[in-house]
Amino acid sequence: MAKKKKIKETTIEDFYDLKIDKVDELVAALKGEDTSEFGDVSMKISDCTGTEGKGTEKNFNPYRTDFLSRIPAFLKALFVKWWAAGMVCFFVNMGLGTIISAPADLMLLDGIVLGLGADVLINPLFHFMETDRREYNDYMMFPFPFKAYWTFFTNVLYYIGVAVLVNFVYLFINEFMFTLHIEPMSWALIVLIVDMAFIGVKDLIVHLVKKHRKAVISDV
Repeated sequence: MAKKKKIKETTIEDFYDLKIDKVDELVAALKGEDTSEFGDVSMKISDCTGTEGKGTEKNFNPYRTDFLSRIPAFLKALFVKWWAAGMVCFFVNMGLGTIISAPADLMLLDGIVLGLGADVLINPLFHFMETDRREYNDYMMFPFPFKAYWTFFTNVLYYIGVAVLVNFVYLFINEFMFTLHIEPMSWALIVLIVDMAFIGVKDLIVHLVKKHRKAVISDV
């Protein structure tokens, strides 16, 4: 008895049993293109993949945007920066504050941790979420790719200055307005305000420089 010859999958279509023509029809339908040449276009996963099973008959749309993508970039950026600053206050000021009693040492540590967080976590996260419009550049003091290692030192130095200014804001409020104790939510809010004030000045300078360059190029 002759052995049945095993068919070797030589292409990805063979391996996954993809029905390429059905996929093309589905993509055209989802993009709103003319599908008259295809006839009746199915929105079922099983018709495109050739598979059967639980959930394969569910209509789907791979171009549908998720919940997070509908949230404006400025809200996501401000929330991430506020939340990160709150974590710094919780772990440094409220945690290590029981061990480190000198205010100057706490300010220095606050700035170092804020700078590390911005360079290692927040800025790379913004680069990951951004599109070709670079919409998160307006929320970073140094909006350069995270592979630019010199930003590690500039971010630390910058946020040490932010931490010092935040301390003066607390001193001013407690001296001339009302008693405000250091806790994560209010401390993070003041850090965010000071940080965005400096970043706003930076963004304005960048905007004016670009505007001046365009004016010079147009005159030439």
